[in-house]
Amino acid sequence: MDPTQCPPVEPPPGQGALTGPWRLLEAQGPAGVTVCPIEPGTCWCHRVPHRARDLPVSPCAPRSVTSIPRPIGTHGHRTAAGTMLILTCPAQLQRLEGALRRSLPLTLPVYGAVMNINRGNPAGLEVVVDAWPEFGAVLARRRGEVPVDDCYRNTSAVFYRDVGAYRALLETPGCLRWDSAFHIIGLQDGVTAVSEAIAGAKGIELDISHYYTYRHPNPSTMPEPRLDPGVRVGSLTPAHVDLLNKTWPYGGNARSRQYLEELLRLFPNLCLRDGAGQPLSWALTDPFGAGTHGYTLPAHRRSGYMWTVLVLAARRAQARGFPTFGFTATGNRPMQRLQEELGHQRLPELCCYILHNPSLKQA
Repeated sequence: MDPTQCPPVEPPPGQGALTGPWRLLEAQGPAGVTVCPIEPGTCWCHRVPHRARDLPVSPCAPRSVTSIPRPIGTHGHRTAAGTMLILTCPAQLQRLEGALRRSLPLTLPVYGAVMNINRGNPAGLEVVVDAWPEFGAVLARRRGEVPVDDCYRNTSAVFYRDVGAYRALLETPGCLRWDSAFHIIGLQDGVTAVSEAIAGAKGIELDISHYYTYRHPNPSTMPEPRLDPGVRVGSLTPAHVDLLNKTWPYGGNARSRQYLEELLRLFPNLCLRDGAGQPLSWALTDPFGAGTHGYTLPAHRRSGYMWTVLVLAARRAQARGFPTFGFTATGNRPMQRLQEELGHQRLPELCCYILHNPSLKQA
């Protein structure tokens, strides 16, 4: 098949007609798509960015932001240091998910992000690598523009095989906005070292926090949940966002409220409610597949509610095929004891949350 001669297809509802030889669509399923000439056995097409639509390249060649899209003949070759490729082909993203799975648990937050991308991409994330398929570093980030003071949604998860490739990726123009407030999270020592080195060269500030990473190897072995009479299992809705924003240690502002509302709208959560339907205890899920904002209202603590929330949330994550993991503050000994009682394993590596340009964060 000549990949420059994709047959015309109709755009999805709400999309204008596409120009150029591709006239490609976002992956819509098996109807009206063409065979991918690069990844055998696949038949998914996707939109090529407008600046690349008229170039005769494969729809599944990774898109380089430092040069014109790579021709078919160079697909899969390692690129020079400083090149950034955006993976958009579903077959490549499935292949990346498998590679990250084989490197668990160090890949946990990036793996969770790629799993979400491959299952509808509710948060609008994208993956960049330094090379494909033999990548040395991978970064999952928010797609499109994010306000410079929004460090909640402007969060990237990283994993590297080569710390030099990771630094080169971060220093590539267009990889990150160094004039904005943003987080990088990762489970490897070099993540902090690289941010410190680049920040020193650029003269920007960092705020670095470390957390324990807890992961449950098999939630099906967890004890049976226990519920008091009159307590019901349910979910939170966006109507509860103000309660969440007030009780979250990292919240209390407009940006955090927007972020929490997004989590409620796009990702699974679990809540225990009393007989009147009022929330008692809950846990959310973030775009990287991690459990977050586990909280029990003070008047209802020491009732075993968080114990039940963690068991049910873990089993639901397992049913969706996701790993069960989360990050716990090093000083939060009660939550650490609870997770260990339930069979969670604490990884030897600390998870680092690195806030770049904290002075730009919305107060």
